[in-house]
Amino acid sequence: MDPLEVAQELLDAMLGYLGFAATVTTDASSLTLHVASHDGKLLIGPRGERLEEMTHLVNRLLLTRLPEAPRVHVDVENYLASRDYRMIEEAEEVAARVIATGRSLKLEPMNSYQRRLIHNHFKDHPSVRTWSPEDSARLKRISIAPRV
Repeated sequence: MDPLEVAQELLDAMLGYLGFAATVTTDASSLTLHVASHDGKLLIGPRGERLEEMTHLVNRLLLTRLPEAPRVHVDVENYLASRDYRMIEEAEEVAARVIATGRSLKLEPMNSYQRRLIHNHFKDHPSVRTWSPEDSARLKRISIAPRV
């Protein structure tokens, strides 16, 4: 069984039980389920919280059916792509301030997916470096500092 197809069936059933009219399509290259719905704002929730919860639930259900399944992403009305773009733009602005002032700055708290996105974006940057604290908190703040 294809894990992405199973995840698509799970999400489609979940949305149907909740009363949402939606179309779920898959993107195998990025392991993403794309949701198109007139209720997009309701599915995304404030600051994407409902979308994160839905993604978490789909992945938990998927792992109960297929223990070796990879993690899938759920995106509603291309919200993730635009949020990722905005997040990188904001981090670039902070990096520019770090370069100008020579002082470290911290970004807003982020989940692991968001932190990985920012760390990967700056991994080869010639002027700044990034790091996250080594604790067990779910949301952590990335620090951006000048490269020495």
